[in-house]
Amino acid sequence: MDFISNVIGQLFDWIQSLGYFGIMLGLMVEVIPSEIVLAYGGFLVAQGKINFALAILFGVVGGVIAQLFIYWIGRYGGRPFLEKYGKYILIQKKHIDHAEEWFRKYGTGVIFTARFIPVVRHAISIPAGISKMPVGRFTILTTLAIIPWSILFVYLGKVLGDRWEHVDEYASKYTGPILLVALALLIVYFLIKWFVSKKKKGDA
Repeated sequence: MDFISNVIGQLFDWIQSLGYFGIMLGLMVEVIPSEIVLAYGGFLVAQGKINFALAILFGVVGGVIAQLFIYWIGRYGGRPFLEKYGKYILIQKKHIDHAEEWFRKYGTGVIFTARFIPVVRHAISIPAGISKMPVGRFTILTTLAIIPWSILFVYLGKVLGDRWEHVDEYASKYTGPILLVALALLIVYFLIKWFVSKKKKGDA
């Protein structure tokens, strides 16, 4: 445990030394959960070392690149590759199972809403890649979802200051409503998709 703590501490020192690029690379590598990296970015904002808006910008860029990396692995490596090596990017078989189930049920629109759903959000890029979803559509939906996520955790890290490590405790009162909104959007998307499908059948 001491070794792991030292490694994580060195990673945070590395992020601090690189500033904005440290946040971006921290999210791209995904050794540490994105919420923690973003909250640490907020802590650096509170210290006056970096700018709030730029911290969010680089956080979004890093988060999108990380998901594009997983998307391309899914597209060209497939599920067997991810089941074997996914653990190195914090993705387990159960995450893939849940993500594929959601993707089958709700289609490509789930790329946005699933980003706010625990378990599913880390792996939803996999079935998108496997199904060869258009990369442009994937990137747009992913970016739209990562923006509010980045704003929330950079803001919480800024507000918490020295207590940024406890961000999970404070985030729950925000992530709960966000989850409900995401589910509501998913239901609306599903209803629109069902209505359009029914209309096409009626016109046929």
